[in-house]
This record gives sequence, structure tokens and C-alpha cells, in this order.
Amino acid sequence: MDNIRFKGIMPALITPFDENGAIKSKAVNQLIDWHLSEGVQGFYICGTTGEGPAISAESRMKMAEVSIGAVKGRGIIIDHIGAPDIHDALRLTRHASQIGAAAIASLPPAYFFKYTEDEVVEYYKTIAGETDLPVLVYATSMTSAANLPRFIGRLMEIPNVIGAKFSIRDYYEMRRVKEVNGGNINLINGPDETLLCGLVMGADGGIGSTYNIMPGWFVGLYKAFTDGDLKTAQEYQYRINRVISVLLRYGVNGVVNSTKAALGLMGYDVGHAVYPAKTYSNQELADLRNELEKLGIQF
Repeated sequence: MDNIRFKGIMPALITPFDENGAIKSKAVNQLIDWHLSEGVQGFYICGTTGEGPAISAESRMKMAEVSIGAVKGRGIIIDHIGAPDIHDALRLTRHASQIGAAAIASLPPAYFFKYTEDEVVEYYKTIAGETDLPVLVYATSMTSAANLPRFIGRLMEIPNVIGAKFSIRDYYEMRRVKEVNGGNINLINGPDETLLCGLVMGADGGIGSTYNIMPGWFVGLYKAFTDGDLKTAQEYQYRINRVISVLLRYGVNGVVNSTKAALGLMGYDVGHAVYPAKTYSNQELADLRNELEKLGIQF
């Protein structure tokens, strides 16, 4: 069986919601329509960028339903179901299976507590046992394993596990993981600022936060790379990274706040990040817009 199911550019979609946690369906539809028109292949929802672990299971299920409805077969939805409560994770897994998600993904439970490698393997066995959908492991710097390729190899022995979203900035390790299972592993790059590095080391595509505001540039990078035009791919990565530097400077603990603020300035009613995340003054928003405009972001 070919495990390499997903390729190309897949935004880690932000979750638009109001102050009561209600999903803003109109904004979801607008964002998905725009991103698809820019050439993305699909979306990764309710992960870290989508603030999944910080919102209710009910809100996450609604986001999944709205997203799948908005895509209308034009792309795929990978639903991140990881949650602090295993019962929520299993409920979200079953829900994703029922509504037409293309795959599920999950952070390991070690993201919240320090479990052993054997315990994490059992976690993924439990998740995979609840669905017939493909399962992607979410490998982060907090993934606890003495030998990451061996650990991923153990996970690949679980039925339905097809690969990993690799969000570790160690491309020597990425290549070692890509060679697991004879190379029959779906490996997707996580860090936006080094997408090109991931592609060079064998990643099949990318999932990222800042894809939300510059999907076309990431699509351009990916196309240039697959066409063998490394110089153009580099130019896209450098341009992207200048924007990421601004988003990081305005963001707090990442770019979720600043990405949502930028989308709001673009006219998308996405709301704010989950409380108590930072909100911006009118002056901060004006400064953010000015800096991003200078770098070529259109409002």
C-alpha cells in the first residue's frame, strides 16, 4: 500500500470564532475559497494554529463540519483530534470518520505530560483503532524518543498510520525518518520558515501557520521546487521569511495572534485568538499592516 497520500501545500487553517466560541462559518468558507483559488491542495484544521487543544470538542466538531462542507471535494481536510482528554480525542476521531475527513492527525500525549515511548505507541494504537482513516503522527520537539527514526518506525507498524507532520527543525533527523519503512512514509514539513529545507530532504509537502496569509507564495515555492527551479524556490522562501519575521515580532508565543490580526486587516472576520491571548491596539494594527504592505502582502 502506498502511504504517500498527501502532497503539496496545506494551510494549518486558523479557526474563526467569536467571543463565545461559536464558529464563524462565513469566514471559514471565505478563507477556504481564497486559499483554494491560490492553488493549495487542502487544509489541516484544529491543530496548534487552529487552537484545537484550547477550544471545546463541540467547537472543533463544528469547525470540521464547516470546513468539509466548504471544501466541497475541491481539496482535502486533515482533522487534528489530539486533546488533553483521551475521551475527547476518541470522540473527535469517530466524528472525523463520520463526516468525510480525508485523514486525522494527533499530537502525542507527551505534548501534555511525559509519557514513555511504549505509552505513546499505545496511544496511537488506540486512536487508529477507532477509525479507518489514515493517521498522521504530529512530531514536535516535545516528542520524547531516544531514537526518533526507530520510534516512528514502530508507529508505522500500526494499521492506518501513514506518516508524520514533522515540525522539528532538524533536517538530518527528517531525512532519517523519511527513510523509515523503505521510504514509504508520508512526511510533511512543519516549520514554515524552512519549507524548502524540508522539500530538499524529502518532505512530500508542507503544513503551516503563515500559509494562511500568503498561500500563493507557498504554492509558488512548492511548484518551483518540483519544477527543478531552485533559485525561484529560494526567492520565495526568502520573501516568505521576511513576512514571518514581522509576524513573530508582533506575535506572542508564535504567530497565531498576529496571523489572525493580519487576516482581520485583510477583511476576514476571524475574531481573536483564544483568551487570554493578546489583542492589538488600533496603533499596533496600523503598524502591522504598514510593515506587511511594504513586504508585498495585499490588503
